[in-house]
Amino acid sequence: MAAIAGGALAAEPVFTPEAFRAHVAFLADDLLEGRDIGSRGHEIAARYVASRFEALGLKPAGDAGGWYQNIAFAQAKRGETRGTLSVTGPGGTKTWPHLDNVIIGINPAMPKAEVSAPLVFVGYGLEVPGQGYDDYRGLDVRGKIVVMLAGFPKGMPSEIAAYASDEKGAVAGKHGAIGIISIDTLASAKRRPFSQRLHFADGVTVTWIGKDGVPYREAPEIRLSGFANGPAAEALFAGGPKPLATVLKEAAVDGVRPKGFALKTSAKLTQDAIVTKITSPNVVAMLPGADPKLKDEYVVLSAHLDHIGIAPAKPDDKPDTDRINNGALDNAAGIATMLEVARAMSEAPARPRRSVIFLASTGEEKGLLGADYYARNPTVPLKQIVGNVDIDMPLLLYKFTDVVAFGSDHSTLGPITAKAVAPMGLTLSPDPMPEETIFVRSDHYKFVQQGIPAVFLATGFANGGGEQWGKFLGGNYHHPGDDMKQPIDWASGARFAEANYRITEAMADGDTPPLWNKGDFFGDLYAPKAVKAATK
Repeated sequence: MAAIAGGALAAEPVFTPEAFRAHVAFLADDLLEGRDIGSRGHEIAARYVASRFEALGLKPAGDAGGWYQNIAFAQAKRGETRGTLSVTGPGGTKTWPHLDNVIIGINPAMPKAEVSAPLVFVGYGLEVPGQGYDDYRGLDVRGKIVVMLAGFPKGMPSEIAAYASDEKGAVAGKHGAIGIISIDTLASAKRRPFSQRLHFADGVTVTWIGKDGVPYREAPEIRLSGFANGPAAEALFAGGPKPLATVLKEAAVDGVRPKGFALKTSAKLTQDAIVTKITSPNVVAMLPGADPKLKDEYVVLSAHLDHIGIAPAKPDDKPDTDRINNGALDNAAGIATMLEVARAMSEAPARPRRSVIFLASTGEEKGLLGADYYARNPTVPLKQIVGNVDIDMPLLLYKFTDVVAFGSDHSTLGPITAKAVAPMGLTLSPDPMPEETIFVRSDHYKFVQQGIPAVFLATGFANGGGEQWGKFLGGNYHHPGDDMKQPIDWASGARFAEANYRITEAMADGDTPPLWNKGDFFGDLYAPKAVKAATK
């Protein structure tokens, strides 16, 4: 039992603002320089987390009986020679260099990448089992470069659309394609103009390296991908059954999905890359379960430890310009939450029935990489992991009165969460921004892809939360302003830690582990043979 003021003993653990703040203050300090993957600052942060785990008496659950799951990463940046897109058609060959109406991707597995092949238009490039989406039907794309519309058609359920968009590369590769060129629809060009895409066109590409020494790629068959705009996009359709303008008009009509067809053109994509190897660890600890029958089942509480490091200098920067992205809320606050849950559980008079794994993941900001690696290479048997709650960027700038568990409607983690936080006077709210498809954009989704029920817990939109979220996402998010100077409500941090403690405890102590709901799309897709919960 945890001591409270005056020396009395409390049946429930106590979470204090001071303890929560102390974790965030260390992790978000300028000395850690934004905790970028592979940096000295991230290594210091990892050692801090490991030292806290050790002080709490937890069991190391990384590689070889240690605290760390060390991961090798391939980090690729563009070579000196600019990539190109060349299109050959009835009017001859036209070439565009990278950033001139085209963006050429980087392949970390191919430093000297080149792909040349005929073109096939595949509509949106979607294929969704059991949902009536099959844009490859009747098309032969083997050995071809596919041309596809960005995004997805209007009216498609948001989370299924997000899944389908995320799978476009893998689907193309499965059908035998060797390259991809994406083009905007009228709607996607309005949401995100090509000029805006150019701002992010020269970033570093990172992926983890497998135990076979090969950089992991979800679609290894795809040698290169690119994005074509304006005249480059129009050239792809030259002499074809339909010009690009007609296709875009069709795509703008509600309920219409342009059908694919073979084009009369071919294309060549090239891009050199400079690939370096870096390492960065996940930090993993375990609190063994107490129930002889359930201790070999595991629930995972996760939060990412990395952030985005130091922003590049700009020509007009002043000498004292702050360029350190400290990541106080994203995601030092998530790690603080996890550490406080670990403390409370380790100090409790009785251990939970199931074992609890605490995972401080790396590489989230580079594409959910550390969580993906752990979910594919777990340090406990995968089939014995029964549920995951992920904590990423709790917004602690107001006194929250509700929480959102993104993905809660897919499994019994929804009612488990609602019941667990009810004694605190908190309510579980539905996804307040389904258009953002948050369910597939944080670390928990990597567990979902391995068939494990999972949710991502965040502070809700009630009591002014919606306004605060809007301000943060449009301001300090991924900006040096996400630091300790913000008006962070540390009492809300302690309260958020308590909520996660109650949820994790409920998962670990329940007679039944979290179950996918019967008939749920993600449960049926990723865990078709798992026992399902009956839905009301």
